[in-house]
Amino acid sequence: MDSPIRELLRQPDFLRLWLVGAFANATRWLELLVSGLFAWEVTHSALAVAVVVAARQLPQLLFGAFAGAISEAINRKLIVMAALIVPAVVSTLLASFAVTGTLQLWHVMLGNLVSGTMWATEMSTRRRMVGEVAGPERIVPAIALDAVTSAATRLIGPLLGGAAFEWLHMSGAYTFTALIQFAGAFAMAGLVHRQITRRLDLLRIPAEIAEGLAFARTQPTILLVFGITVVTNAFGFAYSGLLAPLGLASFQVSPALVGVLAAGEPLGALLGGGLIAAGLLRLDGPAGRRLAFTGGALLFMASLMAMAASPSFWLAFAALVIGGLGSAGFGNMQSTLMLTEAPPEVRSRLMGIVTVCIGTAPLGVLAAGAISDSIGPRGAVLAMAAAGVATTALLAWLLRPKAPSAPAPPP
Repeated sequence: MDSPIRELLRQPDFLRLWLVGAFANATRWLELLVSGLFAWEVTHSALAVAVVVAARQLPQLLFGAFAGAISEAINRKLIVMAALIVPAVVSTLLASFAVTGTLQLWHVMLGNLVSGTMWATEMSTRRRMVGEVAGPERIVPAIALDAVTSAATRLIGPLLGGAAFEWLHMSGAYTFTALIQFAGAFAMAGLVHRQITRRLDLLRIPAEIAEGLAFARTQPTILLVFGITVVTNAFGFAYSGLLAPLGLASFQVSPALVGVLAAGEPLGALLGGGLIAAGLLRLDGPAGRRLAFTGGALLFMASLMAMAASPSFWLAFAALVIGGLGSAGFGNMQSTLMLTEAPPEVRSRLMGIVTVCIGTAPLGVLAAGAISDSIGPRGAVLAMAAAGVATTALLAWLLRPKAPSAPAPPP
């Protein structure tokens, strides 16, 4: 009997969506690290690095909910193709500026903002299509495989980014990402995706988002996903904006080793996600999925505190690997809970709202950057992660499942 993963990979449309997502996400993480390294090289300011990194993530907060509503009216395949072509054009322009020696920091920040706007469609388009193509009976292994692959891209992207910045410089790094994204758009053109669309009414979008929120308010598990997603991204993943100053200033390592440090958490997420995708770690039922989601977020942020207090680079790397095991549970269950708890007619809208929750990360990045200029990158990560642990624990208690009421005694 074939494993669920083998069955999925034998579906041409699933395989195409999976591979395109893998390569596209790797280029995004590569560019995120490269842009941060460039900002540090030019300014030596943690806040400047945070601003440049936040520019790539901020559109998720601003446009994620709109992307979710629009993806129910416009063919999601076309949106995914646009989300590859536009960043490829941006990367081509930045590479050209670098070759001619005219590349400025504001060019990189603007490029991150434009590419990030297209990235805001990922959750409500390609990730939803992955679940739809897999079918309801294979949705858990499909999302787990996609999440494992996402973790792998967050590992490979920074590794390539650190090496590319050190050896190929900005021109080579952005030329490489442009080629990959153009190739992904070409591959998506052959995807067969049948979608029942409705008429796009831009004036109705706010009301449709409100309808999705009204449904979510009746579902404690969906509210838990929203709340912990905000906390984990704003307080936990804010550390990503300080990777350059952490590596170059606090641990005094090379840009290539900054890439290694950035790969620590994704490596742990890859290992943890692999156990889930292979079925070796069973997370059946709503209770098990809630536990993996909440517990994973707590483990991740507790590990960030250990990383910030580590006396050496390699201990910090090990702490991030352990944290990645937690982020695997958090990341896998984030999409799985939404796809299993929400009915199809509101899924894209609710996943668009999840994108908005993820989009709070740049606010955390900016806060961490501002704090870092006062107490250093280690202190900033420690303070943000500690606040995240406390808030996550509070949300888990407030949104805990209600105990079933006892039956009335017989008369």
